[in-house]
Amino acid sequence: MNNSIQNLFSLKGKVAFVTGGAGYLGTSITETLVELGAKVIIGSRNLSNCEGKCKELESNLNLKDQLFAMEVDVTNSTSISKVFKDIEESFGQLDILVNNAWSGNKNSFESISEEDWQYDIDMSLSSVFRCVKTALPLLKKSKGVILNITSMYGHTAPDYRIYDGEELTNPPSYGAAKAGVIQLTKYMASFLSPYQIRVNCLSPGPFPHPATQKNKQFVKQLAEKNPLNRIGEPHEIKGAVALLCSGASSYITGQNVCVDGGWAIW
Repeated sequence: MNNSIQNLFSLKGKVAFVTGGAGYLGTSITETLVELGAKVIIGSRNLSNCEGKCKELESNLNLKDQLFAMEVDVTNSTSISKVFKDIEESFGQLDILVNNAWSGNKNSFESISEEDWQYDIDMSLSSVFRCVKTALPLLKKSKGVILNITSMYGHTAPDYRIYDGEELTNPPSYGAAKAGVIQLTKYMASFLSPYQIRVNCLSPGPFPHPATQKNKQFVKQLAEKNPLNRIGEPHEIKGAVALLCSGASSYITGQNVCVDGGWAIW
C-alpha cells in the first residue's frame, strides 16, 4: 500500500456530492475536492447557478469532465431521492457526501417567527438526516466519507454586543440546528462505523459574506473576537476539507474540526 502523503490526500477515482457547492464557502469546498482529483457534483435548488459555477471553475482551474451540476431541494425528500438515483445511474458510485447547503433569514430572538424557526431546523438539521439516510446504500458500497458543515455557533453563542439590529443578527434557530448537526455527526460516526463509513464535521468561524463585509465596524468587532484578530477567507477552510474528505484522515471519525481563528479558546 502506498501511504505517501500525496497518495493519502489523492481523491482520484472518487465521486463527491456537495450540497450548496456553488456558495461562498461551498465554492472552496468544491475547489478542494476537484483539485485533489475527484469528480464533483454540485447540488442546489438553483441549477443555473450550479452550472455557472461549474463553467467558472473549469475555466479557472483548467479542468475537464470533473464538475457536474444537479438540482436538489434538501428540504424535499422526493427531490433528494431523485438526485441520489441520478448520481447512481450517471456515476455508479458515491464516495464523499458533503452536507453544506444553507439558506435562511436573519432574526433576533424577539423577531423570529415559528415559521422561520421551523424552516431553519429543516434546512440545517433535518436536511442532513435526509441526505445521509437516502445516500446510505451508496456510501455503504464505497465505505464512504461524510462531511457535515456546521458552525462555531453550534458550540458557542453569538455575542449580542456585536450584533446591532436585525440585519446582521444571527438567529437562535441557526445555532440550535448546527449544534444538532454536531451531535448527529457523532451519532452517525458511531452507528455507521460497522460499514466503515467515516463521519466528521467542520465548524467555520467568522467567514462573513461579502455583503456583510461592507459593514466595516461589524467586521472589526467580529475580528476582535478571536486570537488571530481577523475574519477568515474562504480558501482557509480548504486544508480541513482536504484532510477530512481524504484518506489522510482514515483514523478520524466523529470529530468537529473548528476553523475559527481560535475563537472557541476564549
